[in-house]
Amino acid sequence: MKFATEAIHSSYDSDEHNRAIMPPIYQNSMFRLKAIGENVPFRYARLSNPTRKVLEDTVAALEHGAAGFAFSSGMAGIDCVYRTFLRPGDTIIAVSDIYGGSYDLLTEVYAQWGVNVVFADLTDAGNFDKVLAENSNVKMLWLETPSNPLLRLVDIPALAKKAKAAGVLVGMDNTFASPYLQNPLDMDCDIVFHSATKYLCGHSDVLMGVVVVKSEALAKPMRSMMVNTGGVAGPMDCALVLRGIKTLALRMQRHCENALELARRLEQHPAVEKVFYPGLPSHEHHELAKRQMRGFGGVVTIWLKNDTKEAANSVIQNLNIIQMASSLGGVESLVNHCYSQSHSGVPHEIKTAAGIKVGLLRFSVGVEDIEDIWADVSAALDVSLNT
Repeated sequence: MKFATEAIHSSYDSDEHNRAIMPPIYQNSMFRLKAIGENVPFRYARLSNPTRKVLEDTVAALEHGAAGFAFSSGMAGIDCVYRTFLRPGDTIIAVSDIYGGSYDLLTEVYAQWGVNVVFADLTDAGNFDKVLAENSNVKMLWLETPSNPLLRLVDIPALAKKAKAAGVLVGMDNTFASPYLQNPLDMDCDIVFHSATKYLCGHSDVLMGVVVVKSEALAKPMRSMMVNTGGVAGPMDCALVLRGIKTLALRMQRHCENALELARRLEQHPAVEKVFYPGLPSHEHHELAKRQMRGFGGVVTIWLKNDTKEAANSVIQNLNIIQMASSLGGVESLVNHCYSQSHSGVPHEIKTAAGIKVGLLRFSVGVEDIEDIWADVSAALDVSLNT
């Protein structure tokens, strides 16, 4: 099946659920056993739930993996990956322009527990060799491409090949792309993660993380850690994400179309210093994006020429359709001040070195009419010119 068809029909047999067209919501904490030691697929909801299982199998199918795992939040999913495969004394190498929440988790939790955390600029795949040589017991490489918020890319197959030669697991945050735009497991990654709160759900009404692993050998310890730590997604949230996935192909196509057009227009606005969007020829990794992705995503980031909090706030306060919020990936257009929101816990010097300026704004471009989006953004930018 092609992607749009698989997103609707994958991993669900209505005959197994009284012929219900949509997967039913099994709002149950437990399931009946008829005898001691009876081997049934569902016993207790922390272990497994039929609604959650359909979602996990669906995302695993879309990412071409062996098994999926749905968690109560994105951070719970990332934490389960790290907890499963890292031990004190191990080293994890992560991209330097990592999501703020992942940065906080690694520096404030895992580094304190004895994991050696190394952040590296891997936009040049050759840098991985140097970092690998300088560190011992490297167990995991953690990628994020396109990155949040500057949409930088890394060469996934090249880095995965190097990591595999060194016996290093490769994990990948695929949230910004979604499985509609790229499949990291097909590029030799071992683990793929999604904040399902974003594009997989698409309607800003769920908090969830989903992890897919490439092999059953990786699935077994992940499953055990998930059960032991218990951060599982609830059946109602799973049903909402399943509903969202059915329109993922349609939504992502519109997100991409709107984002590209907005990025092109923003390049011409006098209040904007620079536009970051992989679909623009001006983007430093445009050619890699064309080779590695099937589209360029729904996020556009800008640097304001007036690199101040006041100018950024002026734009935000003069937007009408577009709302300021902490997340992305919904049908509605949103703006994020990454310096004080998504990367608030990252030290100032690290943010500025990564290009996360005070005057940076990240737009999650929704599926509204592009002319309405542009009218809103351009009017707010016009006002900021006088700030």
